[in-house]
Amino acid sequence: MGVTLDLSRAQAASAQPALRNLTGLSRAELAQALVEAEVVRPDKARMRASQLWRWMHHYGVTEFSAMTDVAKETRAALAEKFTLVRPEVVERQVSRDGTRKWLIRMAPGVEVETVYIPDVGRAGALCVSSQVGCTLNCTFCHTGTQALVRNLTAAEIVAQVQVARDDLGEWPSPKEDRRLSNIVFMGMGEPLYNLDNVAAAIDVIADHEGIAISRRRITVSTSGVVPELGPLGVKTQAMLAISLHATNDELRDKLVPLNKKYPIEELMAAIRAYPGLSNAKRVTFEYVMLKGVNDSPAEAKALIKLLKGVPAKINLIPFNKWPGSDYECSDWKTIEAFAAVLNRAGYASPIRTPRGRDILAACGQLKSESEKMRASERRRLAAE
Repeated sequence: MGVTLDLSRAQAASAQPALRNLTGLSRAELAQALVEAEVVRPDKARMRASQLWRWMHHYGVTEFSAMTDVAKETRAALAEKFTLVRPEVVERQVSRDGTRKWLIRMAPGVEVETVYIPDVGRAGALCVSSQVGCTLNCTFCHTGTQALVRNLTAAEIVAQVQVARDDLGEWPSPKEDRRLSNIVFMGMGEPLYNLDNVAAAIDVIADHEGIAISRRRITVSTSGVVPELGPLGVKTQAMLAISLHATNDELRDKLVPLNKKYPIEELMAAIRAYPGLSNAKRVTFEYVMLKGVNDSPAEAKALIKLLKGVPAKINLIPFNKWPGSDYECSDWKTIEAFAAVLNRAGYASPIRTPRGRDILAACGQLKSESEKMRASERRRLAAE
């Protein structure tokens, strides 16, 4: 079993709600906030904002007193008006395979799960959430059974990265030896239903003087909100992933109900028009392997036909069982045979190794604390 540490902090209750948190603001918003609070003069705001930006996002400081090249009087004024406090980490879990999961409380009743997966991408990937809960009700997804609470703000999305880097010891921002090299918007929620905040968060995460994770190493996964695909590419220049899982409307309507609103033909047309699409910027298609549902050789051939002409790679995802689900994972030989058909057609089709199953951190298993199963049920599932 993974290791669970209770990190609930009483200090969260004593935080001053009147203080504005600066850590999720854009550069322009940060400069404006400093002027409005009369901490700096307008002619000094841009310079001071850049100074604070580097301390927050390159060094990861959470106290103004640590900003040693800022005048003592200014640091005191900042502390009176603002805060850099992180959200509360309610629970931290570590899987046997090194996967880490944090339950983060952004506000009372507003909790999300964030997962770090080692040895993914260049070094390791962080799976971040964009909403609390989800509205899509994909039938194979545990997260989809939790009702939507609200969208996360840009600051709350950025905070997930900051919490992970705190725990991984990633400050100051490393260049070559970083453990967290990739960001994937594959956690709770549909990112394209919160595009403005997702885009603003990516601007902060990708800034070269701060966290400095390249936009080419940031992937946004969507179930197919067709009208927002173009704006996503324009606003973020991020890599695109599509939660596909079926090759025909009849089956996809059942697995991904959003397909009833944006059927496959419309989705594929929008994908082909995605800004910057090329062999160097391929679309990742996610395909969960469900026993007897979508895993036949005929489905593999249909997938090849569907993706013809689209620079693509296909991630085959063994289904991660969760309590109450009627689905079963395809047999391993079936998955390998499915992959072989795709490989012969020239598509990279890696079979994703399930990670963090013992702490319910695998794909499709994330839920908030208020929605999670009892620990005894979790142990039983892990044993199975």
